[in-house]
Amino acid sequence: MSWMDEIRIVVGLDFGTTYSGFSSYHCGEDIGDIRVNDDWPGRGGVLKTNTILQYETDDFKKVDSWGYKALYSKPSKRSTVEARPIELFKLYLGNCLDKFKPKLPEPLTYKKAITDYLCEMGKLIKKTVDKNWPGIDFVENVLLVLTIPAEYSENDKAIMRECAYKADLINNKFSEKLQFTTEPEAAAIYCMYSSIKEYKLTKPGTNFMVVDCGGGTVDLTTRKLLEENQLGEVTERAGDFCGSTFIDKKFIELLEREVGKPAIDLFINKHYGQLQHLIQEFCQNVKLPFTGDNSDFSYDFDLESVTPGLLKCVTGSEKDSMKEKEWVFTLDFDTIKSMFDPIIDRIFEMIRIQLKNSEKCSAIFLVGGFGQSKYLQKKVEKEFGKLVENISIPNQPIAAVMRGAAIYGKSLYESKNLKNMNNSKCVIATRVLKYTFGIKVSPLWEYGDPPDRLTSNGRIHKFRCIAERETNSTTDQEFIVEDLVPISTDQTEMSFDIYYTKEQNPVYCDEPGMKLLGELLISLPDVHLGTNRPCTFCLSFGDMEIKVRAFNQINGQNYQTKFELNELSELND
Repeated sequence: MSWMDEIRIVVGLDFGTTYSGFSSYHCGEDIGDIRVNDDWPGRGGVLKTNTILQYETDDFKKVDSWGYKALYSKPSKRSTVEARPIELFKLYLGNCLDKFKPKLPEPLTYKKAITDYLCEMGKLIKKTVDKNWPGIDFVENVLLVLTIPAEYSENDKAIMRECAYKADLINNKFSEKLQFTTEPEAAAIYCMYSSIKEYKLTKPGTNFMVVDCGGGTVDLTTRKLLEENQLGEVTERAGDFCGSTFIDKKFIELLEREVGKPAIDLFINKHYGQLQHLIQEFCQNVKLPFTGDNSDFSYDFDLESVTPGLLKCVTGSEKDSMKEKEWVFTLDFDTIKSMFDPIIDRIFEMIRIQLKNSEKCSAIFLVGGFGQSKYLQKKVEKEFGKLVENISIPNQPIAAVMRGAAIYGKSLYESKNLKNMNNSKCVIATRVLKYTFGIKVSPLWEYGDPPDRLTSNGRIHKFRCIAERETNSTTDQEFIVEDLVPISTDQTEMSFDIYYTKEQNPVYCDEPGMKLLGELLISLPDVHLGTNRPCTFCLSFGDMEIKVRAFNQINGQNYQTKFELNELSELND
């Protein structure tokens, strides 16, 4: 008997950078019966809770509180300096730039923080399963599907599996009752089962884009609907650090101008809970309801009422100024709009590139917490409404990923066929490359270069080798080229043309035997920096595909895609 025959409950766990949540349902129920948890420690009625921990003592051995409750609790056994909650620890995995990673207090490690959070989440999941389906054995009868970012490597997945095991979510490290799916895939699956059917776009071959607007990141994927409810990937996934929390940060920066940076720094250290309460008020009364239609829209924050601790931190001329304003901080229409627009512009650029790289797109679906923004919705409709027929927001967009994860788990249960799990195939540990791989670059023409290859702008097109033929490569080993910069100061996009050949030392991309593998197009914002916008380009070789990714070293914006060659079997030795 297969272990899958023991499964009764599927749980989809969306472990996010800033917010997390889970869904669950019985394998004998319909997909429409998915339950999304809305009862969290310290707060009910919301679909996600904060990915935050508060520890009991400074040795960080025992969790005092977690989630929303951890924002306001301040254990007396912890020192004043170290009493702030622990957050953003998920950023230690993946391709996140160091400048975005939080500094964790010693001796706490990010692995322990992830494990502790999953442990607390696991306790609530087990309690929920026991309440809804008494008699269900969590270890034996529950299939847990954990969502991960698309850019996670096999090593990142292994770390998540290790943390899940230490958190008692599985009874052995290699348990098949823990499966992974990527966040973009889960969101696309949910849209396929909800919005695609709602808008009668169920014809195979239909392309649709999912824009997952989260707190820390925004991820885009374009999918093709295949036969038998299968999904294909049309273009590369694009991601950028332009989620809604960057609007929150802009709000705090504006407040900092009013009261001074020293006051804000002291306020954060001494009254972190009040800071979070202020941000919550901003989200509920400004960020979500703002539509951009009413030029008279404004909001007054009564700092004396909402953040009394801040008043004690403000000194000097800033204190005198705020007293004159009776400690009221006002955001007017133009100020609010200026907070949104730079973030939305970056989202627009990613959407434009996705549309350029794909065939006709029939729909755009906005999911994630930021997807609920009325202003974002209207801006997307206005910008792309003539290019894409259907632009909409699925029901409960904030729960799209966790719902999609549960649906994915249900499909695994129904198929009872392990060959589709995690797209697993025969794993090849190492391979000897039978091709040389590289990209086209355009350096300045130099004396000694062929005169007939001199371009009108004084450059020459050459082949830049990244992975040489006969190189022994392990699965998913990355071959990296750093500090690739635009050739012009006003360049807003960079195209990476990827070539391969059987030649050992090619020089030009038009040599005999050279073949174009594909193209990766990325956005290059921050034009004011001129050509000082370095990017990193990476190639890796999976079981049956070549993975390509590139990221902007300035802002962390990243793109990735994958290619399958008809001759791919020849790559394996």
